[in-house]
Amino acid sequence: MSLSPAIRTAIAQAAANHGGPKAAMLEALKLVQEAEGWVSDAHLKEAAEALGVTTAEIDSLATFYSQIFRSPVGDTVILLCDGLSCYLCGGDAVRDAVMSRLGIGFGETTPDGKFTLINICCVGGCDRAPVALVGPERKLVGPLTPDDLDALIDGRAVGGKP
Repeated sequence: MSLSPAIRTAIAQAAANHGGPKAAMLEALKLVQEAEGWVSDAHLKEAAEALGVTTAEIDSLATFYSQIFRSPVGDTVILLCDGLSCYLCGGDAVRDAVMSRLGIGFGETTPDGKFTLINICCVGGCDRAPVALVGPERKLVGPLTPDDLDALIDGRAVGGKP
């Protein structure tokens, strides 16, 4: 499946607005992911062609950023922070509980396609540790405890702060 004309136009505008093709590579990846849910090899190649950069150049950027998904993800992505503050505040217990509750490990998607669990370096929510970024809006939730998992998975508010 090809990128839509609207995405191609948005990529061209990104190049014009971000200082050229190389400076717009990340924006192009974000546009593709927003439209498709993830960045396939075919779409990566098309984005590279639209920008006039090599596939290797844009792929090196896509594989560097943990929030650019290079394989299909579930309906809800849980980016679980594995930074030091989260670890020191019980993040390992939350990690183990999430994995147990969903039956998946990091980088995996539940068989029903509802959830993907990804570990991510510090997300800057240390004052609410342990935390996660959840859903397409990357909502910061925390502090998390193993007891918060049902609410987290059901999409309800969790943690000590709304």
